Amino acid sequence: MSDYDVIVIGGGPAGYPAAIRAGQNRLKVVCIDEWRNYDGSATFGGTCLNAGCIPSKALLESSELFHRAQAEFSVHGIKTGPVAMDVAAMQRRKAGIVRNMTGSIVQLLKAAGVTAVQGHGKLLAGRKVEFTAHDGSVMTFSSKHVVLASGSQPMPLKTAALDGTHIVDSWGALEFDAVPKRLGVIGAGVIGLELGSVWRRLGADVVVLEAMPTFLPIADQQLAKEAMKHFRRQGLDIRLGTKVLGATVTQGEVWVNYSDGTVASQSLTVDKLVVCIGRRPHTADLLGEGTGVVIDDRGLIKVNDHCHTGVENVWAVGDCVRGPMLAHKGKEEGIAVADRIAGLYAHVNYETIPSVIYTAPEIAWVGQTEEQVKASGRPYKVGCFPFIASGRARAMESSQGFAKLLAARDDDQILGVHIIGSMAGELIAEAVLAMEYSASAEDLQRTIHAHPTLSEALHEAALAADKRAIDMPNR
Repeated sequence: MSDYDVIVIGGGPAGYPAAIRAGQNRLKVVCIDEWRNYDGSATFGGTCLNAGCIPSKALLESSELFHRAQAEFSVHGIKTGPVAMDVAAMQRRKAGIVRNMTGSIVQLLKAAGVTAVQGHGKLLAGRKVEFTAHDGSVMTFSSKHVVLASGSQPMPLKTAALDGTHIVDSWGALEFDAVPKRLGVIGAGVIGLELGSVWRRLGADVVVLEAMPTFLPIADQQLAKEAMKHFRRQGLDIRLGTKVLGATVTQGEVWVNYSDGTVASQSLTVDKLVVCIGRRPHTADLLGEGTGVVIDDRGLIKVNDHCHTGVENVWAVGDCVRGPMLAHKGKEEGIAVADRIAGLYAHVNYETIPSVIYTAPEIAWVGQTEEQVKASGRPYKVGCFPFIASGRARAMESSQGFAKLLAARDDDQILGVHIIGSMAGELIAEAVLAMEYSASAEDLQRTIHAHPTLSEALHEAALAADKRAIDMPNR
């Protein structure tokens, strides 16, 4: 029996920051993580670092550079011979980045005085945790506080069962050792669009089947329509309102049957099929009998606004609780809970959580969409600025997209910002900070932005909300 101040179950982007902050707060902490890679190796970082955020961005960067070398270099006057992609080298680079980052987590935990152990953690009654190491040995820890950060996993699709080779999930799609000639993607969400973009740039014919009749319904629809236009120009064949009826592997090919609402059944033949219809909480075998922790019908652990489960000193954060399944949301929840445990002030502003899709052009937003503002009944104004009017964007050959700002008509408060264009994921940070301080559109109008920069687009969008834009006509 070992006693701790805090036990964190989960070493992903919600769990390891919680453990580090608790260690920084001079608490005795153990962090338990059960992640294992395809080769059986154990590591920290969860889905994000091992099979999600980080490896996907590595492949997106490599494939984008390959595409630019093929399609854009000549515009800059750069002459090259035939360009080819060494997929094995690309994958080695990705694996190296992942290995270095996951290894650094262990060092960060150690530096914060956290004990890091690898295996399965299961909450028992009375804030005891049963720990089963990967070698099968079992120990029981006890603690004053327990933080559940078990993360999420890909949602399965009954009509397209995974076989690990031809029909894979998002992790499998990051590990292809060759570019598939024909790639099918089920799901046009963030993951599907990013993975589809990677392999399309490298030469695959990509068909994306999306069940929803609306493209990116979670995003501002002006933004979504602009994105759809660019993706289709890039060669992504996105088919909305489709229902996959079945998928079978025959002689090395995947035969997909689906309905689009107009024809009872259509067929699609691909070499690889990626199922990425969303994620679900990973809470199986997390709780023993009598813990008192409640899991709802979606598998989410029930918590209040402060991530408390209602059971004394038991908390839950990240993908296993309500809210968007985003690494940065989980990270802030984990840090906040660690501070609350230490008796410090903590707060997570769920109204200013940014979302980013790392396609080209990038897509990012924070706050309310125009559809949400309109539905609220609050009078509002809109300012838009196209990147084609940005000198910096044109110099970068990245003039696609726009920046859009929504502000209230009564007090000028910024209600939402939506950006599609180069570096949108970086540009959105200014909008997040502005909204965190309840800034007005005028505040952004009066903030000096360096010239020429992409960030000027947000400045001009704020000016356009009051028909005062300088670098484009005001309508």
